[in-house]
Amino acid sequence: MLKLLPLLSLVLFSVPAMAASSLNPLEMRWLKAAAPVVNYAREQGLPLDIVVQPQDAPGSVPLALGFDGGRCKLVLSMRGNAQAETALQGVPSASQDLMIATMAAHEIGHCQRHAQGDWHALPRGFVERGAIDGDVREQGQTRREEGYADLVALAWVHARHIDDYQDVLAWLGSLRQAGGSHDTRAWLALAGDSAVFDTAQTPFRQAELLWRQGLEGR
Repeated sequence: MLKLLPLLSLVLFSVPAMAASSLNPLEMRWLKAAAPVVNYAREQGLPLDIVVQPQDAPGSVPLALGFDGGRCKLVLSMRGNAQAETALQGVPSASQDLMIATMAAHEIGHCQRHAQGDWHALPRGFVERGAIDGDVREQGQTRREEGYADLVALAWVHARHIDDYQDVLAWLGSLRQAGGSHDTRAWLALAGDSAVFDTAQTPFRQAELLWRQGLEGR
């Protein structure tokens, strides 16, 4: 069973003591690091809930997004999960909270696509190329969504942590291997110069403009 917990209350430690004590230090740390992103998403009107898995979740992605009943579910799976302990391996301790926030911003990009009813859909004017089998099509759809979400994360970092932008970009690139559904390197290459982002627009709009450029080149 999933347990829904209001993030802002947790971060401010204003929930009842038993609710706060039910979270372990690793969960509290990730929630605090993700708080600026989640607060921004809610300010933008995204229907976002925070879900903390109370049971062991070995092998799960530590931070992921689901969509249910018209609402996004930002899910933390930390307990009994070695990936939660090693997700930031190799990242300097001073940068780890920013990388957690970057992951949260990536998931918020997915939330935006779900909330707009655009999940797996191509923008107007784009069409799938040729007849491809279902597995290949699904892989391509996933890759597109991951590319968009990476760009949202980078746009968010550009607006708030521009001095760390290149470090975050390099870290994301280190996670994206060639081939497969999470190969977003074509979009990351477009974001190599931080000047591509216009902070006068939301991260979602900035990401969409660059994302379309990547789609045109594929």
